[in-house]
Amino acid sequence: MNILEQIISTKYKEVAERKELYPVKLLEKSLYFETPCISLERYLLRADKSGIIAEIKRKSPSKGDINPYVSVERTSVSYMQAGASALSVLTDGPYFGGKNEDLMTARKFNYCPILRKDFTVDEYQIVESKSIGADAILLIAAALEPARLKQLAAFARSLGLEVLLEVHNLEELQQTLCDEVTVVGVNNRNLKDFVTDVNTSLELANHIPSGITKISESGISKPETLVTLRQAGYNGFLIGETFMQNSRPGQSAAAFIKEFKQLLAQREVSA
Repeated sequence: MNILEQIISTKYKEVAERKELYPVKLLEKSLYFETPCISLERYLLRADKSGIIAEIKRKSPSKGDINPYVSVERTSVSYMQAGASALSVLTDGPYFGGKNEDLMTARKFNYCPILRKDFTVDEYQIVESKSIGADAILLIAAALEPARLKQLAAFARSLGLEVLLEVHNLEELQQTLCDEVTVVGVNNRNLKDFVTDVNTSLELANHIPSGITKISESGISKPETLVTLRQAGYNGFLIGETFMQNSRPGQSAAAFIKEFKQLLAQREVSA
């Protein structure tokens, strides 16, 4: 099995265990379950924000430990103070070192859209996402049959959650795009071998229908890349490792966003 297949296999077992420990009826009693979600799409399009979804990620299968002892409270707050549009919190434990409590901590200290970054394969996880304070979930085209992905997207929308559809190629985009999806993320990382190439986003840009908010994910390490992606029609940029490799991810994000805005201003003047 490749890495993605291993993760998905583990996830099905994990979900079965969590269903026994935390029944849906219990999740529905959460304080957050009846709280309206904050729109990820709307925040990405705000002119006063950077379009960056700043991610909290302790480790990854490809890099190992990145920032295993990160303070979610301090980092999430500093990300938003730096000018990020939204937060992404990895909650997968075995492969990424995350947990649901990380997202709940970020929710407690921030009023902004929070994406639950995990490998969603079951409706139970969507109910769980709402119960821990997420505003949006990730659905990965490479991990789900198209019909199943569309079922999960519809269920998420019925709970008020937004859906970030993640694709890696044109075939996935064409097979899984549906009315419930208004935000599409192009992952520049091949989840089978974890190699990244930003050209993946540039190649798919014109194939994503107008009216859909476009996000480029993974492999973004330079502000100049964001300028190129913005010109190609991308409104959002999911960045994790570039910030998390620093002992103070928030400071790294602030410097990155400042330089990005300066580059945009220079381009506008020269235009």
